[in-house]
Amino acid sequence: MNISEIYSSRQGEGLLTGTPSSFIRVSGCNLRCWFCDTPYASWHPEGEDRSVEEVVGEVQSHGLNHVVITGGEPMLFSELIPLTQQLHRLGKHITIETAGTLQLPVACDLMSISPKLANSDPSPERAGKWRQRHQRDRFRPDVLLQLLSQYACQLKFVVEAPEDLFDIESFVGRFEFLQAAQIWLMPQGTDAASLEQKEEWLGQECLARGWRLCSRKHIEWYGFQRGV
Repeated sequence: MNISEIYSSRQGEGLLTGTPSSFIRVSGCNLRCWFCDTPYASWHPEGEDRSVEEVVGEVQSHGLNHVVITGGEPMLFSELIPLTQQLHRLGKHITIETAGTLQLPVACDLMSISPKLANSDPSPERAGKWRQRHQRDRFRPDVLLQLLSQYACQLKFVVEAPEDLFDIESFVGRFEFLQAAQIWLMPQGTDAASLEQKEEWLGQECLARGWRLCSRKHIEWYGFQRGV
């Protein structure tokens, strides 16, 4: 599978924030979010083809119990099935970070879904034909239903402006079985100052709805850079 990077760090987002983890970042994505903070794994994929055995060996060398498979979009790669099976046999806790538009029968302890709303649409000037493809593919309720019914899930919504909350409420309303504690609002941004500014009002919106605030702690800890 095409791998952009493998590294050890602390999880900076969601339910397992602060947990020492091995990160496997695949390279390649079926969407083109304008705010993507890993363009080297989506807009301009970089990486090398590595075997499942090589990836597992490097992860084992970290000596950590938690593994996060991210991207890009991990569900693009059929090798994700044997990779997660091997990691599961080794007793690893597996988080998969996905947009929820594709599904594979993987082993996974926490499915971390980041549904893409209208606020993710790229401009036609930048994306060309990718804009229509992104708009067409970013919401797959059939896939989301499969993931939500088969795995323990958290949903992380990227928020740029207060009006995004209407889209999030509409989305949540389509899946009435979701619990408030599964919904996380994450400020859009790649520097601590802009994230803090958004968190001030996002925190109040989460409190009013029983949702959770998803800080991007890795940016606070390490700054905006690769390999963290």
